Amino acid sequence: MATTSLVWSQGRMFYRYSVNLHQATRSFSESSNKGWFRSVFVHKVDARKDAHSNLLSKKETSNLYKIQFHNVKPECLEAYNSLEGEVQNRLHQDQDYPCEVVGSWNTWYGEQDQAVHLWRYRGGYPALTECLKKLNSNKEYLEFRKDRAKMLLSRRNQLLLEFSFWNEPLPRSGPNIYEMRSYYLKPGTMIEWGNNWARAIKYRQENNEAVGGFFSQIGDLYVVHHLWAYENLQSRKETRNSAWQKEGWDVNVYYTVPLIRSMESRIMIPTKSSPLQ
Repeated sequence: MATTSLVWSQGRMFYRYSVNLHQATRSFSESSNKGWFRSVFVHKVDARKDAHSNLLSKKETSNLYKIQFHNVKPECLEAYNSLEGEVQNRLHQDQDYPCEVVGSWNTWYGEQDQAVHLWRYRGGYPALTECLKKLNSNKEYLEFRKDRAKMLLSRRNQLLLEFSFWNEPLPRSGPNIYEMRSYYLKPGTMIEWGNNWARAIKYRQENNEAVGGFFSQIGDLYVVHHLWAYENLQSRKETRNSAWQKEGWDVNVYYTVPLIRSMESRIMIPTKSSPLQ
């Protein structure tokens, strides 16, 4: 009898404890929607009224960029560079094509035997469409593509816009090495990335190493490419280390790292035909 009473008493106590815990949890949950708990873990974002491509890109230009990654057969890299450079020079001499190569490189550290080309189309998508139509009707260019295809293992490309707060990439003399840092962001974070880097870029423009900043529109999405120029690898090390001595740079890193899914760094050497030397 005593045992039965004890079990019954414990059961009533457990029931009352469960009810009280449920009520307390519900009350806390409801109150926390407007309380300190919510403010700690939820970042309020104002509703956007436009696409991030319009909010982050330069309003005064209609530049569209294309980046190409060509993985070349190792034994063909020299011939590939020569052929690609010849075609680029011809396109630049012919004013009928609304495109220009911004820079051409071979990857030094990163994916080996790789060529990277950055093209600019002044006039946006209409200029791109016009250029492709003209090239596809150019028999000499079509023969070039056939010859080039024999040298390639794979290729891919992306269409990009430039961030409004970066410099427009312009030809520069060398010798330089270039670093392309590619960030693969979590979907929905591009605006936050842009807001942080709009403030942070000032820490990296003093030594003229900031060449250009771009974000993808077609191809792999939520991808950012930052392009930097350095005299050599030692200069790169010293320049990057000096950024950490500037108050505010660490804050940018703190807030942008959680936005990244993965990232990649390429050290690249400009080809002879590249306007960025």
